[in-house]
Amino acid sequence: MAAPSRPRRAAAPARATRSANPAADAGRAPLPGLDWRRIAYHTLCSRALDDVEETTNRNRASVPKDHVVLYQFSARGHDMAQVILGSMLTGRRDAAGAYYRSRPLLLSLGLPLEDALGSPLGRAGGFSDGRDIGVVCNLPNRDGAVVLPMSGDVGSQYTPIAGWAQAITYHRDTLVDPSYADGIAVALGGDGSVATNGFWASLTMATTLKLPMLFYIEDNDLGISVRGDMQTPGGNIAKNLASFGNLFIRDGDGTDPHETASLLAECVARVRSGAGPALVHLTVPRLSSHSGPDNQKGYRTDEEIAADVDRDPVPKLRDYLVPAFMNEAAWGELEAEVARDVQAALEAARARAIPDPARIAQHLYADPDASDAFGGLTAAERAALGGTDAPAEGGDLLRLAEAIRRTLRHELAVNPKLVVFGEDVGKKGGVHLVTEGLQKQFGADRVFDTSLSEEGIIGRASGLAIAGLMPVAEIQFRKYADPATEQLNNTGTMRWRTNNRFAAPMVVRMPGGFGKDVGDPWHSLSDEVRFAHAYGWQVVMPSNAADAVGLLRAAMRSPNPTIFFEHRALLMTGDGSARYPGDDYVLPLGRARVVREGEALTLVTWGAMVHRCAEVAAMFDDAVELLDLRTIAPWDREAVLASVRKTGRCLVVHEDNLTAGFGAEIAATLAQDAFWFLDAPVERLAPRDIPMPYHPVLLEAVLPGATQIAEAVERLLRA
Repeated sequence: MAAPSRPRRAAAPARATRSANPAADAGRAPLPGLDWRRIAYHTLCSRALDDVEETTNRNRASVPKDHVVLYQFSARGHDMAQVILGSMLTGRRDAAGAYYRSRPLLLSLGLPLEDALGSPLGRAGGFSDGRDIGVVCNLPNRDGAVVLPMSGDVGSQYTPIAGWAQAITYHRDTLVDPSYADGIAVALGGDGSVATNGFWASLTMATTLKLPMLFYIEDNDLGISVRGDMQTPGGNIAKNLASFGNLFIRDGDGTDPHETASLLAECVARVRSGAGPALVHLTVPRLSSHSGPDNQKGYRTDEEIAADVDRDPVPKLRDYLVPAFMNEAAWGELEAEVARDVQAALEAARARAIPDPARIAQHLYADPDASDAFGGLTAAERAALGGTDAPAEGGDLLRLAEAIRRTLRHELAVNPKLVVFGEDVGKKGGVHLVTEGLQKQFGADRVFDTSLSEEGIIGRASGLAIAGLMPVAEIQFRKYADPATEQLNNTGTMRWRTNNRFAAPMVVRMPGGFGKDVGDPWHSLSDEVRFAHAYGWQVVMPSNAADAVGLLRAAMRSPNPTIFFEHRALLMTGDGSARYPGDDYVLPLGRARVVREGEALTLVTWGAMVHRCAEVAAMFDDAVELLDLRTIAPWDREAVLASVRKTGRCLVVHEDNLTAGFGAEIAATLAQDAFWFLDAPVERLAPRDIPMPYHPVLLEAVLPGATQIAEAVERLLRA
């Protein structure tokens, strides 16, 4: 006997039966103020695109291989409500954060049909030039609604669009730009996404700050195969948020065009009025499998699938508009127009070239010869800030924390688009007091505290950056960045995966490494190699106050995102103190510093290890040449190679783990490009592959100390 099918959640209350003429029912005439023909056109276009892709994929054995969409996601059933939403995003500064089932929204906002078909086929051009999944869309628009770059991970759309919402308030209130006066940010997500960190982080941001943000939750009761009551208790996020402060909530049927339009119009108007965020929860059917390869009959009964088919919004839209808004002939003409347009777009998309493999590495970082991407300061704005790599003479002697604070203070003064934020950076001034006094001087709109969510901090920074600001975000300690891994990855790859359409330049200040006479597995993690592996990120690790000034200023004026690593030992002690090099000092990234010249051995290091290595190098007169890399992404290969070709020996010392630490990359480069110059094997000295311990005796047993470094130098010099 077959197992009974799992009951679906309770259906919406029954409504009175409508007559054959929808306009004859009170209140059922098509809602005024909307272009219903345009809504119908884009809804039918979306459905036709899904038809083409699904039909082609089902018949893949009999069609050319390059006509098949490798990752095919249908919006069937979600389409009409999204298009209605898109018709309401008419503001110059509106934006949406969406996901892989959001193509109908993009069509309504201006995505060309040819791109909508060509990008899933992986063809040249479009929104990724064949680099990203074809449903992971984006839509830059400098004078209208923007769709932020989507991502392949669920829920990561929420915090960047919350950042855009905060940028609306900043442009409007702080920069006094009237074009942002009624801007709105919309987050689109399915019922599965309400279980993610991103959803809850953005909800906290939107409600605590009363941001102009609309949460649009389209609920088909399925997260691939998992029912909605496993995503949120009872399966209805709107009911569960009923007591949430500062949140206006509406709940309805996303297959009913009148109800959908009415609820969306109410929510959009409320958010535009400045009353704070809103959430609309619309139930919709999923009239397809989750994706092309998915077979929903493995987890849904025929009766459940048929029940969803009966809720198809397209026939309901037709009944709503015919004959109240258009007659049968006009609807037929519209269907014919859609068929012609989609067929023409399909032929053009299939005729597009395959992307050029020779360009695949382009746009990992900003290309000085390419046009500005959407996001960050413009090239002209960066150039206007000026700068020099010649340090000023006679500056005050500063510790590292003081130098960073002074640099932030100056950049806040000269760049009104720069904002500094993170947990405890405001009134407290940061746990290391680096931002002490900045909020008092510049105000809480420019230096502000955040909720305790690293996902929220980095996602917010991404949205702020895309909206044209320069965010400087603080993660309190390196280990705490782990919950933000998705946002860090999405930020770093943004320029590349959108083919230079979008970028999110930012600075992420991140203390880490051992402290003064103390360590532990949580606050003392170094692990910089993880960011050397992170596509698109610059990684900066200054060893002294002067370098910190120049490198931080360079990062704040860069078109690329930067991890700025502040070593705890240098923040807590006078090690690394140096003369302030001036308010215009900018140190180019990727340029190593020769701390001490030598003839017989090259000692390469960075961060706090520079000071231990300098102590050792001084013991060997002119035998040891000490290089401080200063940045590891990019790193100064040529300086290291030139030094080793001169000395014939190399020792690399670092604080990160020995196995697969960045020293391994340096050693491999020397083995490949300087092998015939070596008089001895390249050696590495680094901690064993264990976490940093708490007790000072244990800590010093793990870290490379002066004695160990000196012994390694002596051994190599004898080799």
